[in-house]
Amino acid sequence: MATVLITGANQGIGLALARTYAVRDDTIFATARDPAKADALRLLAPNVLCMPLDVTSAESLAALAARLQNRPIDILIANAGVLIGRGGIDDPLNDAQTWTETFATNVVGTVQTIRTFLPNVRAAKGKIAVVSSRMGSSARTGPNTYAYRASKAAISNVVLNLSLELKNDGVPIVALHPGHVTTKLGGQGELEPEQSAAGLVERIDELSLANTGAFVNWDGQPIPY
Repeated sequence: MATVLITGANQGIGLALARTYAVRDDTIFATARDPAKADALRLLAPNVLCMPLDVTSAESLAALAARLQNRPIDILIANAGVLIGRGGIDDPLNDAQTWTETFATNVVGTVQTIRTFLPNVRAAKGKIAVVSSRMGSSARTGPNTYAYRASKAAISNVVLNLSLELKNDGVPIVALHPGHVTTKLGGQGELEPEQSAAGLVERIDELSLANTGAFVNWDGQPIPY
């Protein structure tokens, strides 16, 4: 049985990932900014432990790290993310605040999550999975959603470069595209969260030092950076 830490697990893909790992009898530390409002997560299963975490807060990250202490983490899934505004350059939501909030969560928050819990992952010789998006691929362009696209391009680039450093620790890392999933964040999609989560878990199971640094679709197809 594995110990799994999932950020942003209160809804959508994160919640589906928690459900998928719970069936395997793994121990899941599933985080939400406000666990009191995460009923579906809190009542999921005895082996799913709902914990507070805001990835944009250094204090919140430190508090969870102190709570976990030196507990080895076999799988760290950095899933927390935001999508604010889908319009073009003149859209009111394409302002500086949107860019700041998007990068604070999708890039800085993800990097700080990895930094905070990397000692736990190293202790387990574990794995790190970052939920990115093919919208951040240079081969997947579009005249809209600029802040989100740029944030996912940035975090995927971090994964690629960080894989070189973490390989020395025996820790593989991967950037994963969950597909176009029906969620509150993504709207009506082509996949249900459970279908995406099943594929993502398979990709994480396959992750090793041989394919560290990859950018992969939920179904296993490679995605160009």
